[in-house]
Amino acid sequence: MTSESSVNYPLEGKLALITGCTGGIGQATARAFARSGCSVAVHHSSAKSKGKADALVAELVKLAPGVRAAAFEADLSTYEAARKLCDDVVQVLGHPDILFSNHGVTGPRIGPDGDMQTVSAETFEEIWRTNTGTGYVLAQKCLPHMQEKQWGRIIFTSSVAAGTGGVIGPQYASSKSALHGLVHWLSLRYCKEGILTNGVAPALIEDTEMMSNPSEAVRSKIPIGRLGKPDEIASIVLMLATNGYMTNKIIVADGGWTNGGGF
Repeated sequence: MTSESSVNYPLEGKLALITGCTGGIGQATARAFARSGCSVAVHHSSAKSKGKADALVAELVKLAPGVRAAAFEADLSTYEAARKLCDDVVQVLGHPDILFSNHGVTGPRIGPDGDMQTVSAETFEEIWRTNTGTGYVLAQKCLPHMQEKQWGRIIFTSSVAAGTGGVIGPQYASSKSALHGLVHWLSLRYCKEGILTNGVAPALIEDTEMMSNPSEAVRSKIPIGRLGKPDEIASIVLMLATNGYMTNKIIVADGGWTNGGGF
């Protein structure tokens, strides 16, 4: 028989580490998780975003009984910072049961008609380290506890650019595509231990830094006729966190831009 608590608060007693938590998708997902009874480690990238992180923490703890939250600052362009972030979260809140690796940067925005020569190999590597490499390190750090508990969720924010090339540049599209291989390997290796790994690949979401002022040409790529909303992505992430049969998938949410094939 299903208890009332498990229905109303399906993530009660769990802890999620959400990176990029002060952006539109991060904030919306943190609220969705907290309403489901999940405590949240709120990552933000710099002192500039501290006020937003603190305000979000104050909001989250009021959304459901027993929810805890705390803010953690880390520049996730380095592996050392990623490891320290996990250590800090463990010290303050405990071991994460859910990792939502949602941080990322774009690098130079050269567009689909840009010149590859303008993106140096050093910049390419920097974007990969931030968008893919530190997500790998976070998963490394979170996995042992998940294995011990025989339960865990690892979710990455990818992008429609991983399947289309996108509207930013080769460094961004390829870094997001690399996450898909990571999703597939992690899932196949650890799903029998109760650790499910998935990704969500949004396109053109409003209220995010990346899409603060999209051109009409960019908007026109979306058949549904509008940008997506952070809450619409958060609902997918919540589903991936609560569904015990969904693993090894990239959920494409792009308003009909693609059919999702090959992701």
